[in-house]
Amino acid sequence: MVQDEAPVPARILRWRCIESKIESKRLHYGRFAASPFGKGQANTVGVAMRRTLLGEIEGASITYAKFKNVVHEYSTLVGVRESVHDIPINPKEIVLKSDSYETQAASISITGPRNVTAGDITLPSPVQIVDASQHTATVTKATSLDIESKIEKDRGYRTWNLRESQNGEFFVDAVFAPI
Repeated sequence: MVQDEAPVPARILRWRCIESKIESKRLHYGRFAASPFGKGQANTVGVAMRRTLLGEIEGASITYAKFKNVVHEYSTLVGVRESVHDIPINPKEIVLKSDSYETQAASISITGPRNVTAGDITLPSPVQIVDASQHTATVTKATSLDIESKIEKDRGYRTWNLRESQNGEFFVDAVFAPI
């Protein structure tokens, strides 16, 4: 004989925002609460949300840089504080928004001395920079810095083999996740 189970009251999941603040153009913070969860459900939901936020949300990133008058990554640019190897690393931190799934071309053409920021990048109309003050390079003398870039929209993280880079062309490891 099978006993009938006692009816369990239906739980209604409720979400609420506990705290929300904008620390800068690139740093938004939010803390939320959801309840009630049954035993073990909170971990299951938390892991799923983390994976979704980190892996499935699309973003835009610089994936390629080509320097004028540079032969290889160990070249030096007279009047530029950062090395040719370091300059393509800085764009990884630039947060971009793009409305296009097509590869977009961008460029920097600066004559120093001056601090080069993300706001100095010439962008096509479907692409926007979230924080234009993000540091890119420092030109210390009256010299020019010319860089052509490509911007792509994708998900997650993409790495490149350094052996593919040659003749002043560098493929940049791209962080597409806006989280």
